[in-house]
Amino acid sequence: MKLDIRYGRDATQKIDVGDCDLIGVIGPNEVSVGDARKEIEGALNEPLGIEMIEDFLAGGEDVVFIVNDGTRPTPTAAVLNALASRCDLSRCRFLIATGTHRAPTEEEYRFIFGDILDDIRDRIHCHDSLSDEMVDLGSSKNGTPMQINRIAVDADRLIIITSVEPHYFAGYTGGRKSFLPGVASYVTIEANHRLAMDSAAQALVLEGNPVHEDMMDALKAVEGKRIFSVQTVLDRDHRIYRVAAGDLHQAFRQAVVWADEVFSVNIPEKADIVISVAPYPMDVDLYQSQKALDNGKWALKEGGILIMVSKCREGVGHATFLNQLSCSNDPRSVLESLEGEYRLGYHKAAKMAEIASWAKIYAVTDLDPEMIRKAHMVPFDNVDSALKEALKTRPGAKVLVLTDGSMTVPKVVNG
Repeated sequence: MKLDIRYGRDATQKIDVGDCDLIGVIGPNEVSVGDARKEIEGALNEPLGIEMIEDFLAGGEDVVFIVNDGTRPTPTAAVLNALASRCDLSRCRFLIATGTHRAPTEEEYRFIFGDILDDIRDRIHCHDSLSDEMVDLGSSKNGTPMQINRIAVDADRLIIITSVEPHYFAGYTGGRKSFLPGVASYVTIEANHRLAMDSAAQALVLEGNPVHEDMMDALKAVEGKRIFSVQTVLDRDHRIYRVAAGDLHQAFRQAVVWADEVFSVNIPEKADIVISVAPYPMDVDLYQSQKALDNGKWALKEGGILIMVSKCREGVGHATFLNQLSCSNDPRSVLESLEGEYRLGYHKAAKMAEIASWAKIYAVTDLDPEMIRKAHMVPFDNVDSALKEALKTRPGAKVLVLTDGSMTVPKVVNG
């Protein structure tokens, strides 16, 4: 069987899996998708735990939208188009929840805001976790300082537009993540992400997940703030599957149920070789592409080979994690070194080193091969050569392909 593996925005690479025992080509579950506009309007007409958005906005003098940046597939533009008939967007402000990510490119601004970009451009602010003015709202019970962008704190109405899918250490994206890390200070984000070093911080897990629980606890600092949320869930082709609107927490909980229907995928058994693809736009850099590795590990046998496929269009991303990951030739030594001082990005190094301690990692990227080797991965120019090499070292291997490893979380049936 010949397969096309996505690479970058529009390109593909071909592989031939005819000579191996293919368990399956796995992606998000196929679900029935209807009219996107009707799905959004339906959610807005029946908000969960809160009044209609028209009533919510009544009397608002400073309405601020918090929206995702260009690394997320969130259909922000579609939601804004639906809201345009319910509120005057030209009177609102828009805060892009970048966390510690870079500011969007012009192409990403167009993706986020669509046709209304030029009309509201002068009312858009891109959150900067290092230089924006923050308001100190106290600390969570874990000691995470709650420092939030003043634009969000001062607003008398907040409308959050986000998407919900699995996240490798927060359990799921969406909901509370629009605040932390979305519009939080670097110090706040670093303190929260330190908790990702805990083994309980993993995809699909909320209860007992210290990162999620810290985010929820920190949100108590903004209790009383008037917030209306629109939580979208997309299908495998980034089309709108379901939308929950209304109270932040109620809408998030509902969206989590729908996200599981799409992104939690059963597999019959673990494989000797897993090809996990970070498709556009999650292939922006190695820092983001690591999610494909973390999800892929759930389908891999101990001692197996995990092949990450990501163009890494803009390079490494945060260099801190790569420097830490490359500090030793032994991934177990890397893990030991991470038990001391924490800096933002070290959780990525810990997750990758943990995999490298029990499996071999191949990487198909546009990055410098020597840099890849220092990061405990074997570099390849294309997926086909990586697969052939893997099969050479694992004759008779069972192979599984994750076509969207950044969001698909495989679960062994009855496992």
